[in-house]
Amino acid sequence: MADFYQILGVSRDADADTLKRAYRKLARQYHPDVNKEPGAEDKFKEIGKAYEALADPEKRARYDQFGEAGLGGAAGMPDMGDMGGFADLFETFFNGFGGQNPQGGRTPRRGPQQGDDLRYDLNVDFKDAIFGQQREIKIPHLETCEVCRGTGAKPGTGPKTCSTCGGSGQVRRATRTPFGNFTQVAECPSCNGAGQIIADPCISCGGNGVKQVRKKLRINIPAGVDTGTKLRVSGEGNVGLKGGPPGDLYVFIKVKSDSKLKRDGVTIYSEIAVSYLQAILGDTVKIITVDGDVNLKIPSGTQPNTTLSLENKGVPRLGNPVARGNHEVLVKVKLPTRITDGERELLEGLASQYSDKNINSSSGLFSKLFGKES
Repeated sequence: MADFYQILGVSRDADADTLKRAYRKLARQYHPDVNKEPGAEDKFKEIGKAYEALADPEKRARYDQFGEAGLGGAAGMPDMGDMGGFADLFETFFNGFGGQNPQGGRTPRRGPQQGDDLRYDLNVDFKDAIFGQQREIKIPHLETCEVCRGTGAKPGTGPKTCSTCGGSGQVRRATRTPFGNFTQVAECPSCNGAGQIIADPCISCGGNGVKQVRKKLRINIPAGVDTGTKLRVSGEGNVGLKGGPPGDLYVFIKVKSDSKLKRDGVTIYSEIAVSYLQAILGDTVKIITVDGDVNLKIPSGTQPNTTLSLENKGVPRLGNPVARGNHEVLVKVKLPTRITDGERELLEGLASQYSDKNINSSSGLFSKLFGKES
């Protein structure tokens, strides 16, 4: 077949005005009343046919995608209305022939089906996430109906073969397309692919064979979990259909923050404020850790913003609770904003004592912090 764009002498991205100008020029050139050459009339008709297809945006789109076969009535092909429209055409190709069974349609899900997985978001206290715990939760999930035992039918009755599909779970529909006639195989709308109809449904579950219930579960939270940790509880999702296995439950952990302790991986961070005398002379102070209060030694001459480590006082490594991180303590030195005359006299005396050349490191710190300029 001839290319309509070539017939009009335009590019495939030509706009409407360009198409119109090209058509008028060629139509005048090959009009039978003007051009008496053999074949001019056929050329004139060909130009008109090309412009008619490309001037209509909808027809042009179909032509660009399917060629002349995509135009209604072209080359003896059926009109698009006879084909059921583009939706049916694409459904035939991308649904009817994707995941084919031997008949060319989608395989109905008639056999056992695994139940859906479920998600449960769980907030965990800071210390409980570090050392682990057991928690009791309640989850809503689907379980097999105890009354009908999952059949969906009222006790004493049973499902019947679907009269629409004869028990196959499929219905067939013939579809005409530009590429020929196709038989589309789809799920039976009467039985939803089950092949059976429940005429007398179970009152307890409404014919579904499953019921939603709230179930209590005791789950183990291992030591070292953190926000974003995902725990899998096998077999505690929704029940499977038609004898299929149940899904799983996934518990997503979110750890609550602590006002005094911060965490980064397996390391705990905190701060402590000491006086300038404690920093100069050294001291032992109590600090809060995840294990409770412990004594921390402040070495003499501790500089401001020094970090002191408490080994194995951090977070256990997930899966290996014996291995723990450290607790890092940032030391802040508090300087007095006001001092008495007596204190000033003492400090100035100490400052003058260490103003000679032989200043050691700790006294240098003292002079720097508490010299006459303070």
